[in-house]
Amino acid sequence: GLLSKTKPLSISYGLGIEKHDQEGRVITAEYEHCYVVTTYVPNSGRGLVRLDYRSKEWDPDFRDYLKKLESKKPVIMCGDLNVSHLEIDLANPKSNKKNAGFTKEERDGFSDLLKEGFFDSFRHLYPSKTGAYTFWTAMGGARARNVGWRLDYFVLSDSLKPKLSDSLIREKIMGSDHCPITLFMNL
Repeated sequence: GLLSKTKPLSISYGLGIEKHDQEGRVITAEYEHCYVVTTYVPNSGRGLVRLDYRSKEWDPDFRDYLKKLESKKPVIMCGDLNVSHLEIDLANPKSNKKNAGFTKEERDGFSDLLKEGFFDSFRHLYPSKTGAYTFWTAMGGARARNVGWRLDYFVLSDSLKPKLSDSLIREKIMGSDHCPITLFMNL
C-alpha cells in the first residue's frame, strides 16, 4: 500500500508486463517533482527455485521500468528488495552465498541497477556502518542477537543526492520480521 499526505498526480499498478503484474508487486505514484515506486521484489525461494525468474526476467524488466520513469523525472524507489547487496549488509555473509537474498546473481542485479544512475541512500550516507539490518528470521532469537539482513531499501535517482537528508533504519520498532525504514528528503 501507499499512504501519502500529498495527493499524487497519478497512481499506477505493476510494470505493464503480465507475468510480473499478476503478483501485484509494484505501485507507482507520480508527484510534481518525482516518482515514488514501492515494490516487493520476488524472493528466489528455498532451493533458489525462482532465481532464474528473478535474475533473468524480473530484475532486467524492473530496471528498465525505473529507467523509463527516470527519463521523465527523478525516482524514489522503496521496498523489500530481497537482496543484501554487500557483505556488510548481513550478519553471516560467508555461510549465505548460496542462499536466496545473497546469491551472486541477485547481488549483481542490484549492482546493475545502481550502474544505471541510481544509488542506495543508506549506504551513500553510512558506507561502513555494520549491524544495520531490516530483517531478522523469527527463529533462534535472531533479532535479539541482531543476526539479520538488510533487505529493505530506498534507492534514488543520482540527481537526488543533493536533496537527500537522511536514510534511517528503525530497528527498535517491532511488529514484524522486518522493521520500517525512513527517508528524509529536502525537496
